[in-house]
Amino acid sequence: MNVFVLGASGRTGRLLARTLLARGDRVSGLVRREEQRAELAALGVDASVGALAGATAETLAPLLRGADAVVFAAGSNAGAREVTAAVDGQAVVETLAAARLADVDRFLLLSVLPEAGRGQRPDEDEEFYFAVKKLVDVTVTLSDLDWVVLRPSLLVDRPGTGQVALGPAQPDDEIPRADVAATLAELLHEPRVRRQLLEVTQGSTPVAQAVRATIR
Repeated sequence: MNVFVLGASGRTGRLLARTLLARGDRVSGLVRREEQRAELAALGVDASVGALAGATAETLAPLLRGADAVVFAAGSNAGAREVTAAVDGQAVVETLAAARLADVDRFLLLSVLPEAGRGQRPDEDEEFYFAVKKLVDVTVTLSDLDWVVLRPSLLVDRPGTGQVALGPAQPDDEIPRADVAATLAELLHEPRVRRQLLEVTQGSTPVAQAVRATIR
C-alpha cells in the first residue's frame, strides 16, 4: 500500500510512518523543513518540503497522485488561532479536495476526542482548537470519500501496549501515541471499516481485533 501522510514529521505521524514501513508499505508525506525531509528519508519515507498552511487543493493534488490512501495527521497543537484555523481547519478542507483531484478515495483523519484534556482547564485558544476540530470532523463525514475519522483521547508519550478500546464513543482517558499509530495503520489495511467516526483510548483489546470489531 502507498500511503501519503500529512504530518509525517510529527510525533504521531512519525510513529505511523514507522509502523507502515514495518508492514512493507510505501510512505510519502509533506514536511515543513529540509532537515525533517532528510530525517524521514533515512527511515525510508519519501517526503516533500512545503507549507501546509496556505496550501491549496491544486498544489496538494500532484503530491497525492499514485497514493492508495491519505492520512491527515498534522496539527497545530492548539497554538495561535490563525495557525489552528489554517492547519487544523482549512488545510483539511483543501486536502479533501486534493484527494478528489488526485483520484484518491481513502481518507483518514486523525482528530481528537472532544473531552480530551478538559481536566487541564483549556484556555480560549485551546477551546478554539476543539471547535475547529469538531467542524472539520463534520466536514469530513459529509464528504463523498471513503473516509474514517479517528478521535483519540489525551495523547501521551509512553510505550504502546498494543491494546486499545475502540468504538463510536469512548470515555475521556489517555492513550500512548504508538497505540494510536498502530490503530491508524490497522484501519488503513481494513477497507471494510469505512465512513465511520471512531473514538479510541487505552484498553484491553488487541488493536487488530478492536478494528475488526468495528466492521459493519
